[in-house]
Amino acid sequence: MNFDLPYLPERGVKPRQSGVNMIMDKGLSIREAEDMIERSSDYIDLLKLGFGTSIVSKNLHQKVKLYQDAGMKVYCGGTLFEAFYVRGMLEDYLKFIDKLGITCLEVSDGSMVIPHDIKCEMIQRLSKNYTVLSEVGSKEAGILISPSKWIKMMSNELSAGSWKVIAEARESGTVGIYRPNGSAHVILINKILSKVKGEDILWEAPKKDQQVWFIKYMGPNVSLGNIAPDDVIPLECLRIGLRGDTFFDFLPENISADVRLVNNTSKKSDSK
Repeated sequence: MNFDLPYLPERGVKPRQSGVNMIMDKGLSIREAEDMIERSSDYIDLLKLGFGTSIVSKNLHQKVKLYQDAGMKVYCGGTLFEAFYVRGMLEDYLKFIDKLGITCLEVSDGSMVIPHDIKCEMIQRLSKNYTVLSEVGSKEAGILISPSKWIKMMSNELSAGSWKVIAEARESGTVGIYRPNGSAHVILINKILSKVKGEDILWEAPKKDQQVWFIKYMGPNVSLGNIAPDDVIPLECLRIGLRGDTFFDFLPENISADVRLVNNTSKKSDSK
């Protein structure tokens, strides 16, 4: 912080267990990665090498080391895990990430179907040697999963050894926990939170209005993912009330009420 401004909500420091930010790298260059690290590394906990970009990105080993040296847990997108798995090449996938020095991985089945008992067995096995994140929800629009099934899958995967379960939304923010128009599926989210601890869930929230919704609903230390590199600092400002969308959310009630009263009075005077 450049100034000790009062009434900012407390945010933990890395390594964080809550209020985690997962940022998606969809093919940044080394220079772009260095720029992101310089400006916002304090606020990046997880760095996802999006979908299958790890296969085609240049200088990948160098970039992974840059991120890890900056205190980020790096992992490959779940789509790459699925691409290896569907080809019967899980061991080759593990060799691939081991060679990169990656110790975190995502087990997902958003693009294909993996029987849930087999998925949980994989999580249990892999969690002995890796930090495992598992993802729940389909990437396909129109595929609906009942709240009870979301809860069962999340609970089972956490019990199997997942560090956090990721609530699917894709980078579009229009599937999974969101409706096709991008608004939060509130009933689903409430039912999930009635049975699964919020700190165990990383909610994908690629859009600003989705980030605002979760911060207002669950507080500044909700864990959010699929954040664009340019949105890291803006998101942190949302978390601590330094943007208009959350400006009043963390101020003491007396200040908030006084300011709102002054603003309303001023507007009435201007309208006369």
